[in-house]
Amino acid sequence: MIKKYLWMALGFLSLGMAYIGVVVPGIPFSIFLVFAAYCFAKSSPRMHAWIYNHKYFGPFLTNWTEKKVFPTKMKYAMIVVMSSSAAFLWFGTGNIKATLWSAGFMALVACWAWKFPGSVAEYEKRKKLGKKIGWLK
Repeated sequence: MIKKYLWMALGFLSLGMAYIGVVVPGIPFSIFLVFAAYCFAKSSPRMHAWIYNHKYFGPFLTNWTEKKVFPTKMKYAMIVVMSSSAAFLWFGTGNIKATLWSAGFMALVACWAWKFPGSVAEYEKRKKLGKKIGWLK
């Protein structure tokens, strides 16, 4: 019983972070949204259904869950936010080590995201040609 409430609390915390991530540059929303869906799947079928039927979050979650689609517009937005975050870090602190480490990790995340299809049509094309959908299969 306590596990259920813990998962639900984590789900709501993650959902809140996802909403903040939509508005605040530098905070990702997608990872928090996927984690919230996972938490709600473990704790509340009602909230799990709600998040998958949400006007904005539902299509992203459905495409990610079923086809591993990471929308191209979001990839470009991610690059802009990461670049501006690295620039702010450099100009705000002047710490080259922190900037390079942060930019390096951001580059790894960007490389990971760009391996996934950017649309359902691209997913279908890769599937038809027998190409990898993401990193593993």
